[in-house]
Amino acid sequence: MTPSDADRATLLAIATAALPASRALDAADADTVRRAIDVVARAGDAALTAWLGLSRTLDALARATTRVPFASLPLGERLALMQRWADGATTRHLLRALLAPLKLGYFDDERVYGALGLRFTTAPPSSNERQRFRERIESAATVPAGETLECDAVIVGTGAGGGPVAKDLAERGLAVIVLEEGKYFARSDFTARSTKMMASMYRSAGFTAAVGNTLIPIPVGKTVGGTTTINSGTALRPPERVLGQWAARHGADVTLGALAPYYERVEQVLGVGESSAAALGKPAQLIAKGADALGWSHHALVRNAPGCDGQGVCCFGCPTEAKSSTNVSYLPAALKAGAQLYTEAKVTRVLVDDGEARGVEVARRDGATFTVRARVVVLACGSLHTPALLLRQGLANSSGQLGRNLTIHPATSAVALFDEVVDGHAAVPQGYAVDEFAAEGLMFEGATAPLELTAVALTSFGPGFMDTMGRYRSQFGFGFMIADASTGRVRPGPRGEPFITYTLQDADVARLRRGMALLGRLYFAAGAKEMHSAVHGFERLRSMADVDRLATASLSARSFDLSAYHPLGTARIGADPRSSVVASTHECHDVLNLYIVDGSNVQGPLFVNPQVTIMALATRAAEHIARRLERLDALAAA
Repeated sequence: MTPSDADRATLLAIATAALPASRALDAADADTVRRAIDVVARAGDAALTAWLGLSRTLDALARATTRVPFASLPLGERLALMQRWADGATTRHLLRALLAPLKLGYFDDERVYGALGLRFTTAPPSSNERQRFRERIESAATVPAGETLECDAVIVGTGAGGGPVAKDLAERGLAVIVLEEGKYFARSDFTARSTKMMASMYRSAGFTAAVGNTLIPIPVGKTVGGTTTINSGTALRPPERVLGQWAARHGADVTLGALAPYYERVEQVLGVGESSAAALGKPAQLIAKGADALGWSHHALVRNAPGCDGQGVCCFGCPTEAKSSTNVSYLPAALKAGAQLYTEAKVTRVLVDDGEARGVEVARRDGATFTVRARVVVLACGSLHTPALLLRQGLANSSGQLGRNLTIHPATSAVALFDEVVDGHAAVPQGYAVDEFAAEGLMFEGATAPLELTAVALTSFGPGFMDTMGRYRSQFGFGFMIADASTGRVRPGPRGEPFITYTLQDADVARLRRGMALLGRLYFAAGAKEMHSAVHGFERLRSMADVDRLATASLSARSFDLSAYHPLGTARIGADPRSSVVASTHECHDVLNLYIVDGSNVQGPLFVNPQVTIMALATRAAEHIARRLERLDALAAA
């Protein structure tokens, strides 16, 4: 679809109203609109049609109320119409969707970065060192249509679940084929440009979302390394009480004592530790200052990137490979041990014969298919895509629990503005935590985003917004997630993607309100001059009096701009086949030789970032899978 001249005129009128000139920045222009169109077009024709529909709706509103096209209205009237949308409980989300590509088109620009004294790209030159493991990475396009490949174990997915299983099985001398729907990106491919990398490495360009009484985006990786390649690297073990409750409720051997040896192995592979004070930067100092003033517990987060230099682009592929995501840790080890990795390989069906998994059917990008025959099948597609794949085929759901029990750790954040230069963009984005309220299910962690994503996160627009963005170097982000009592469900959706529903309960809304008020107290105790929150009606807080109003306000799920990064629980482990999907070995109760090893096994909420727990469970699962293969060998020899 190609925008018409009228579409471009309307978009330019919206852009110049939302993004006017300020002391530090020029106004948006036609180049802004062109780049915004390119951003949306990368998500496909449907996304572009929907986005242009929003601009046409705003234009229709202008014609209905003023009898003049939006593009012909004076600036003040344009801003007033946009503010009407911003004030509505529902229309404010439409306005944000309309403005987001324009903000990206404006701020993801080398000229804007230069005007604010920022470096546009932080990626260093790539290493010339030849990495021989790459010879074992091929595109699925190289496999002839109709071909049948054979192996001991086929592993579908390369993230926190699939990576450890691939490494451990390959190092045992087993024939392992790993399948990844996304592409492989080398260090030299990580440009540090958020919009480009999101379009390349995120599912649906980052627009995967749960729908219910509010919309909650759930960013998911689609690349070698899965979501570990695009996460912040936080590597926390969960509280012992959380694992104990899980074990008691479902008869799963998942206590901290049982998993401790596997956590240790994972932490050794990842090199888990704290980042340096230099990498943590000024944001950590200010959070510590505020927490000390309030008497709250706080600490540096342990991460799988102790050698991080604080470039601030963890969520877009680490350009220095300091972050030990599975694409640079587990998978290279698996490939060096003899595993074979096929990229751009979409698994469409698990092959089952007489109640036993025998392999998978794989679709190439051109639609042609081939088959991988295996003695065991390991699904590690994540909490959203694993259940969607199995439910579409009607497998592994005699319990009725597959796709249910979804928890996501709903999260939100706020940006604080200080009188001093903070340079939060040049520090570990998620390097520091306040755990004073962890027992309440509130975990506060860093949340600084690059310039263009900060612009999208802020709900404001117009002169005040541009003034705030002009002072980007004097601000940073911090946020929190909640241990949700709410649950959701995953079903098969269109085009092979999951359809995710999730209703935020009143108790979790209250927890979000408390968390945002506590965050306000923390910021002002640290010396912030104002706070920009993601709560409707409280977008800009300038004093503790504003925080106090927020703390007692009547809010709903739609009052918050939320996101979530930890989908869990849709194929949980348990001893009872009537209430769980897999046994403690990770083998499905219903289908022999079919293993699920990813976040779907984890009963949430876990209260902390889950990647090392998924990896610890995967490391143990590999032992069970290896023993199963040994038994199959023994039966074949008998």
